[in-house]
Amino acid sequence: MSDETKTLSQAAADAPPASADSPAQRRPAWLTWCLVSGLLLAAVNLRPAIPSLGALLEEVRDGLHMSGSVAGVLTSVPPFCFALFGFAAPRLARRFGPGAIICAGMVAITAGLLIRPFASGTTGFLAASVLALAGIAVGNVLMPVIVKRYFPDRIGTMTGLYSLALSLGTALAAAATVPITEALGGSWREGLGIWAVLGAVAIFPWLALVRDRSGAEAQAAGAGAQEKAPTAPGRGLIRNGTAWALACFFGLQATGAYIIMGWMPQRFRDAGLSADTAGLLLAVTMVMGVPLAFVIPRMATRMKNQGPIVLGLGACGLIAFGGLYVAPAGGAWVWAVLLGISNCSFPLALTMIGMRAGTGAGVARLSAFAQSTGYLISIPGPLLVGVLYQHSGGWGLPLALMAGLLIPQMVMGVIAGRDRTIED
Repeated sequence: MSDETKTLSQAAADAPPASADSPAQRRPAWLTWCLVSGLLLAAVNLRPAIPSLGALLEEVRDGLHMSGSVAGVLTSVPPFCFALFGFAAPRLARRFGPGAIICAGMVAITAGLLIRPFASGTTGFLAASVLALAGIAVGNVLMPVIVKRYFPDRIGTMTGLYSLALSLGTALAAAATVPITEALGGSWREGLGIWAVLGAVAIFPWLALVRDRSGAEAQAAGAGAQEKAPTAPGRGLIRNGTAWALACFFGLQATGAYIIMGWMPQRFRDAGLSADTAGLLLAVTMVMGVPLAFVIPRMATRMKNQGPIVLGLGACGLIAFGGLYVAPAGGAWVWAVLLGISNCSFPLALTMIGMRAGTGAGVARLSAFAQSTGYLISIPGPLLVGVLYQHSGGWGLPLALMAGLLIPQMVMGVIAGRDRTIED
């Protein structure tokens, strides 16, 4: 049996020491496997809508006669949708249950990805994209809630597994969209629409969970009802220092990730490397997140304070940005690897969301507040880098900004990593 299979089997089947009345003991084995497969399949679907469009953006612009400014708006829609719909997720989950809302999110992703390629104009294309992004947004917020509710003793393991699946989905869509499009005859519509199949597959495990009426599920639902959160997810967290630190840490790491995905290939090309090599270097950066997305959450849950991990990841980013200024071509592969390590602040932030609240309802509120506020914080960063790059004519100021943003990210991460919860 492979190590991966052993890990999955342990996460899915082993019951933690608990009383006979605990949901973990009373949950049927088939339901546990349903939860694990549902988490992984949902995570794989939380990103392909974005990189698949990026890979075919030129063809989409030509096909829909889209202007450059409209295309720019289209690429900035994801963080707006993540923030807007993310705030609504806890209220919906409290009313219908988190499993039902994630199931609805998978339906929205599937429908949006299926309708989007066959829209006759820009408005329809944008509306279908928003539908898919709304499904992604509620999944972003509620995945930590599902982990906290059903796997409270394995937060690190399960967060690592779905972070790994999320990274795989991102890398798969970025690498495979163009080859799949060519294999289907070269039509960008089929190349984008094919990703709806992946979304459809993810619906079935959540349907089974929503329909389940076992004692464990009923008990979990009852526990969730007893942990009712305030009507607005941010109310009560506005004056909470831990919540704000986590929101700022999440937003600053998202800023760095968007900047790296959007601008690092151009930095390498300006240094004299070919477009193919620049794309490969970005792929290396993205692939680094696959194994580390599983390792880092497990490390984090074994530590009372996650500050040292925050500082280590930030230091990798500082070294990489310095290297990109001094020797962008000579050390390109080293800088790509270090940037990939630094980008793993994302799974760390997700893990800390699960650890900084004592109840499932608290995790729902904190997840909505930290992610929605964080995505709003992330919006200006990539645009500002573009402005500095255009007006300065070089990479000195943009790289200084990238490195400078890591300092408050590290400070906020250390504060958010302290051993306390929002209920304290």
